[in-house]
Amino acid sequence: MKKLIVSLLILVAVTLAVSCSDVQRDPGKIYMPDMAYSRAYETYATTEELKAELLKKGIHFSNIPVEGTIKRGELLPFLIKKDSAASDTTNYVASKQVKNPLTSMDTVEAERLYLVNCGICHGPKLDGNGPLYKGGDGPFPVAPANFVGGDPKYKNMPDGQMFYSATYGKNKMGSYASQLNTEQRWMVIAYIKSKQTPAKPAPGKPAGGGGSDSTAKK
Repeated sequence: MKKLIVSLLILVAVTLAVSCSDVQRDPGKIYMPDMAYSRAYETYATTEELKAELLKKGIHFSNIPVEGTIKRGELLPFLIKKDSAASDTTNYVASKQVKNPLTSMDTVEAERLYLVNCGICHGPKLDGNGPLYKGGDGPFPVAPANFVGGDPKYKNMPDGQMFYSATYGKNKMGSYASQLNTEQRWMVIAYIKSKQTPAKPAPGKPAGGGGSDSTAKK
C-alpha cells in the first residue's frame, strides 16, 4: 500500500513538472475560435503604408466610405469645408446660404442638447452668461455670444453660419462635431433661432372697443 501511494505521488509530480514546462503545445480544436482569439478591426485605414502595416499584424480593415455618400437616415452632409487659418472668411460667409434642413424636431430634446452642450457658456437663457462666465467672475475670460441681446449680429446670423461655427469652431469656441451629430447640431441651431424670434402679440380689440355698440348714437 505504501509503495502504491509513493508511486502515485511520483506520477503526480512528474505530470505537474511536464505541464508547467515552457514548451508550447497545440491546444487542439477550439469550439469558438473567434471568441478565444478576437480579430482587431481598424475601421478607417487611409494610407497604403498603414494598410500594409496593419496586415502584417493580422489586423483587418475597411476603406473609408466613398466621398459624397451618406448612411441611411442621415441628413445631407455639410459640404462647405473649413477655411484655412489664414483666411477664415470665404467659406464662413458662403455658409449663410445653407438652410436648416429640419422641417420638424423634438423641441424638448433640442433644449436638452443646448443646455448640455452650450448652456455652460452661452447660459440657459441664451444671454451669454453661463456658469463658466458668470458676468466676468467665472473661469472663462471672454464673454460668450449673447444670442438674445447685445450685438444684433447674432440675432441676424443665418442658420448656416451658426452651423459652420458649431461644426468647425469659431474664435474661442471649439468644434462640436464630435459631441453632436449633424441632426443634433441643426436641432440646437433651430432651438436658438426659436428663442430669438419675438413672440407675436395676442390679437387685441380695435381701438375704441370696435363694434356697433361703441358707436355713439345720434
